[in-house]
Amino acid sequence: MRKIEFHDREKETKEIRAILDNRPTLITFVYGPINSGKTEFINNLIKGIPETQKVFYINLRGRFISNYDEFIKVLFDVEHEARYGRIKEFLKPIVNVLPESYSGIPIPKDMFLTLFKEKDVEDAFVYIETVLRAFCEGGHAPVLVIDELQVIGDLKVDGLLIYKLFNFFIRLTKELHLAHVFAVTSDSLFIENVYSEAMLEGRCRYLLVDDFDEATTAAFLEGHGFTDDEKVLAWEYCGGKPVYLLELIRTDNRGREIERLLRMRAGELKTFLKTLKELGDKITVKEERYDISYENIICALKMFLDEEEIDMWSIDEISKHYLVRNNILFLDPDRGIIKPQSRLNLLAVREVMKDV
Repeated sequence: MRKIEFHDREKETKEIRAILDNRPTLITFVYGPINSGKTEFINNLIKGIPETQKVFYINLRGRFISNYDEFIKVLFDVEHEARYGRIKEFLKPIVNVLPESYSGIPIPKDMFLTLFKEKDVEDAFVYIETVLRAFCEGGHAPVLVIDELQVIGDLKVDGLLIYKLFNFFIRLTKELHLAHVFAVTSDSLFIENVYSEAMLEGRCRYLLVDDFDEATTAAFLEGHGFTDDEKVLAWEYCGGKPVYLLELIRTDNRGREIERLLRMRAGELKTFLKTLKELGDKITVKEERYDISYENIICALKMFLDEEEIDMWSIDEISKHYLVRNNILFLDPDRGIIKPQSRLNLLAVREVMKDV
């Protein structure tokens, strides 16, 4: 099996390291279009974390979380009895013998079962804070990373859990300066909603992990034997989307593969719009159900016939939510712009819209 190496993201890595070199003050949203390499970037970065820091990485991707019990299960790393004798000592704290990173907050099994039984989210937060404080006092600055956090965006535990969670993150960062907190997501609507409703002004920062720029794309492809003409063709049709570039690397006939990718994406978009036109659809925004206007969707997409990106206020809110949630458009809340999820998506939109 051919191994594709991680391609260095020097700019993003420098920004993260600058954050980690200072005391925690803000929540950091790591965001970007789908398949731009956010999770791979974070995982690669974790490997280079200094020994003076401990990473707690929780990935919610593919997890179905509909209640408190399921939330608690993914939040904690329950220690097996064989390890309990060593783990229970960490609150003294003696943390230098523990692993460099965890797939959740470490917790002895009996204590986990108590939290699981009592179903008190505040008690869970108190425990997490105690653990992080122990690591911090032991000279190991905690780094909490939650990937695909939007999975629990609608979960309610005496009110929306997500807002309680972000208030807790504010306490860990801005108030106590106890731990760095990174929320990783492709769902920029989630960021927009949390920002406005969880009162995050002055309490968070944004770090965009976008598709590669042209120079990075060219350097990446050159390392895999692409000719100058092939690099130009790849950029013109696929932009810097890592997942598409990998497809081109794996094929012998790159021109034909580009045609296939564009044909497939345009076909998917046609089917999506045909289904909407004939069957209609609805969307929930702020707990209200709205009908989707086919005409408004077409109007929004036609804006990209001449533009690669537009300001986020150019599209009505219902169409914006619908197109972003269906991964046709990407919303950048920091820059206030909307664009297709990829260069290939842009070309597919233009291909379909010219005949509508």
